[in-house]
Amino acid sequence: MVTSETLITARIAKQNLKYKNKYIQILPQSLKTKAYMQARIEHCKEKKLVGKRITMSLADNHTAELWKGFMSLRNEIANKLTNDFISMAVYQPTYFAAFKPTNEFEKLATVEVTDFDNLPNGMETFTLTAGLYAVFDYKGSSNDSSIFQYIFGTWLLDSDYLLDDRPHFEVLGAKYKNADPNSEEEIWIPIRNK
Repeated sequence: MVTSETLITARIAKQNLKYKNKYIQILPQSLKTKAYMQARIEHCKEKKLVGKRITMSLADNHTAELWKGFMSLRNEIANKLTNDFISMAVYQPTYFAAFKPTNEFEKLATVEVTDFDNLPNGMETFTLTAGLYAVFDYKGSSNDSSIFQYIFGTWLLDSDYLLDDRPHFEVLGAKYKNADPNSEEEIWIPIRNK
């Protein structure tokens, strides 16, 4: 699954490619050969989520362990709204400004539910507050981080928006196939007006 942790690569690259107070954008070959879509701007309604959470860092990544634990219990969640999974990252406000690979953040593997009744053992609740998001319909391998390089290194810089301090998430629906180049998912990036 493509995760928003890869935005760090784009931010570091952006910082390292500054020339005469302007950012020079060097795009990887995958960006030159793919036609990236523009984002649709959506106001996300509040969502009730149930799943598992872990605190981790990029240097000590436990994403696979988190999803393995979640998937073993997912069928115990009786009040799911859809069959889609939601992969979410919650960063501290200073996470990107003082970035180091050892900075910790919360990673969640969840599904949206109607209510928090009948919570399965080993699961937690999370309420995603409503807010404005840029939504990208991504088709490609979860191992290809160039979509995040595009979002944070090109689209966001050229848009009328700034990155907001709210959770980042991906909706993994029926067409999601992890590392398959034909996999599809929605990438939701929290934004606010400049």
